[in-house]
Amino acid sequence: MKAENFTDLTPDVMVDAVERALGCSMSGLAAPLPSYINRVYEFETADKQRVIAKFYRPGRWKRAAIKAEHRFIADCAAADIPVISPLVLPGGKTLAETDDGIIFTLFPKRFGREIEISEDDAWRRLGMVIARLHLAGARAEAPERLLLDPRVTTVNQMRQLLDGNYVSARCRDEFERVVSELLEIIDPRFENIEIIRIHADLHRANILERPGEGWMIIDFDDMMEGPPVQDIWLLLPEHPHESRRELDLLLDGYTRLRDFEFETVRLIEPLRAMRIIYFLSWCSTQSNDFQFRHNFPDWGNDAFWHREITDLQHQLQLIKMPG
Repeated sequence: MKAENFTDLTPDVMVDAVERALGCSMSGLAAPLPSYINRVYEFETADKQRVIAKFYRPGRWKRAAIKAEHRFIADCAAADIPVISPLVLPGGKTLAETDDGIIFTLFPKRFGREIEISEDDAWRRLGMVIARLHLAGARAEAPERLLLDPRVTTVNQMRQLLDGNYVSARCRDEFERVVSELLEIIDPRFENIEIIRIHADLHRANILERPGEGWMIIDFDDMMEGPPVQDIWLLLPEHPHESRRELDLLLDGYTRLRDFEFETVRLIEPLRAMRIIYFLSWCSTQSNDFQFRHNFPDWGNDAFWHREITDLQHQLQLIKMPG
């Protein structure tokens, strides 16, 4: 098996690699966990300790980029922000490899449920948690990670979809037209704004409620450098003009600990459009995998691209709205 071939990464290969990394025997447990792009499995050591192994898809991140993710998590942990830190393996590293060069990380198993937020104080508390995350994020840079800027990432993602012929022929021109118009409008909005390390995928499923302990932030796999507002809008129940109360409460909590550039609220709808394009781009990198085709059989056909273009056109109209 070569590192480029993720299909042959079978449970027995993973168990062997985890045993070598930990220096201990494993039980027979090998339970797959939901993951769009990596291979994530739950394993159990012979003495009944559960661990989560994340095997990174080849070509997804370079080793330096994964190390940058781990540094961010370590900085959060050092600031007493509740996160799940990767296990430090014998030798002092947090990364290991299979025999054929597929990089993986091990985490301790932590139970919890997705947070539920309804009370005003809970929204304020959530804002304060995000502010603490960003205080840690602002302490260092991560040039190894993506920069969440339409002039850098989004334009490259558009080109990757078009140049790789992932957009169906009938939809190609309209897709390029809509995305190009989006970029023309939103590019100027990203000038002279604060850029720090951010989680970048901070929706409710990535914040766990642990009974007796409180909230815990998980899954930093998509961390980037970008505007802090990215870690706020994904938590809103609706678009910002329909979630004004929740947004105000979040920012009320946030600004108790950290300054916020309120003008960047206007980036929320552009960021939503950029997220659509980002999602399409990284789906394309695995679109030939058997499991992906099984789970998303219509990905890439005309009907699929018509729906995506319609969503982007809707975003374009929201972005053009005054106010």
